[in-house]
Amino acid sequence: MSIASANTNMRVPAGFRNLLEGLAREVLREQPTDVVAFAAQYFQKLLEQREAGGVDPVAWGAMLED
Repeated sequence: MSIASANTNMRVPAGFRNLLEGLAREVLREQPTDVVAFAAQYFQKLLEQREAGGVDPVAWGAMLED
């Protein structure tokens, strides 16, 4: 069975790569048994930091990518 693929270019949103690299780094450092729960907690902490007026990791990552 073959699947036809469209010749489309998909762009990664600005800052997304940096966000995922941060998650990957923490997963490798912590070695959690439940990666999905760890990721949920990781992103929740980032969201709380952003809402508290701290640094937005997505915006920061977008600046680094430019």
